[in-house]
Amino acid sequence: MRARTRVTSAVTAGVALLALSGCGAADMTKQASPYANAAGARTVTLSVQSWVGAQADVAVAEYLLKNELGYRVDKVQIDEVPAWDALSQGRVDAIMEDWGHPEQEQRYVKDKKTIVPGGDVGVTGHIGWYVPTYFAEKHPDVTDWRNLNKYADRFRTSESGSKGQLMDGSPSYVTNDKALVANLDLDYEVVFAGSEAAQITQIEQFAKQKKPFLTYWYKPQWLFEKVPMTEVKLPAYKEGCDADPAKIKCAYPHTPLQKYFNADFAKNGGKAAEFLRKFKWSEADQNEVSLMIADKKMSPDDAAKKWIDSNESKWRAWLPE
Repeated sequence: MRARTRVTSAVTAGVALLALSGCGAADMTKQASPYANAAGARTVTLSVQSWVGAQADVAVAEYLLKNELGYRVDKVQIDEVPAWDALSQGRVDAIMEDWGHPEQEQRYVKDKKTIVPGGDVGVTGHIGWYVPTYFAEKHPDVTDWRNLNKYADRFRTSESGSKGQLMDGSPSYVTNDKALVANLDLDYEVVFAGSEAAQITQIEQFAKQKKPFLTYWYKPQWLFEKVPMTEVKLPAYKEGCDADPAKIKCAYPHTPLQKYFNADFAKNGGKAAEFLRKFKWSEADQNEVSLMIADKKMSPDDAAKKWIDSNESKWRAWLPE
């Protein structure tokens, strides 16, 4: 199960929603925003994932909902799977960026019908294994997974012991890496940095010293602009090759990122729901805002305003008629 969570930013909420863990249906009664699903309230409650791309989505949507449509926006930060539980129960109104959760889609969209698709974000996501381009240029065969064991000693760290290190972010991210390492007979240890922010710090430190590293990473992501990385080709992804998490031997798919809405909100959310359905932008747009938040250290609100001021022709098309 992929449960990717990404830079922890200052996320304000009317009531703080504690991060939850596990794949069961979470009891959101005491942790959820009191504004979500409130009859007659002109308030929209958005789930904010911890990776900066999703924060960029929410920042721009929030700014426009507040300043163009007159809504109060409440935000809560929840890990990916518990966010589906909260959405189903009406404790949040929308998830702005989902990277694919088939079990939750089956349970809530198809079976219970408490969640409905909200349309494409406009961005295609892809998870993969990457090495720094400066290393790949000197050792081009490292980009074939079958040669990774040849370089295991070069990727060894104190955390990985006698094996090469494959650096992951948070254990809550969508990751097949432990199964891939085992099933492909790779002499590597998966080491979790703990969060996207910690992983970025480690990557930047390696890059500054021109050290080799192998890392789980994903696109779109602004860090590629600062640290060029080259993907390692894993066995090709084919439909169904990841059906059994324990037997996975294939690459991650390319996933058109999706929005999901609570079913009641989708039906009765008025202009807010219509606006969020229309919200759709490019990878370049998302990266532009993400870079301002994560690298330039701008507040999400300031980053959103800067992008909005320069892109009126794009966001005007999202507003309800």
